[in-house]
Parts: sequence; C-alpha cells; structure tokens
Amino acid sequence: MKSFDWPDLMRAGLVLLRLTPEQFWRLTPAELRLMLGQGAAQAPLGRDRLQALLKAFPDGRPGGSEQGEDNE
Repeated sequence: MKSFDWPDLMRAGLVLLRLTPEQFWRLTPAELRLMLGQGAAQAPLGRDRLQALLKAFPDGRPGGSEQGEDNE
C-alpha cells in the first residue's frame, strides 16, 4: 500500500485549492484526487474488466434462475 505524502497533500489542499483545514480533513482521498485533477483521465471500462465484474457479481436470483429469464 502506498503511503500518503501528507505535507504535499496538505499544501495542495490548503494552498492550491484554498480549502480551510476543516474542509481539507472532511474530504476523502478520492475527492481530493478528483479536485487535484488526478484520476480524471482513467481509461474506460474494457471488455475484459467487464467480464471479470460480471463473473464476480452475477445478476440473478439466489434460487438459481436468471432475472428476466422465462421459466416455462
């Protein structure tokens, strides 16, 4: 896990973004990254990643049949 560079993050939040200390400490890391312009250019979801998500989180009912599937 990467460690946070708190002095640089605080400088960016308090000086560049002109946040108050209270505003800075209420932000999540994701919100701060977005405000600093990081992560805005992420690649769109590709087919491989979509398939992995579908496999990990399948749509369907716990009893077995898929949602929207005809049970005739």
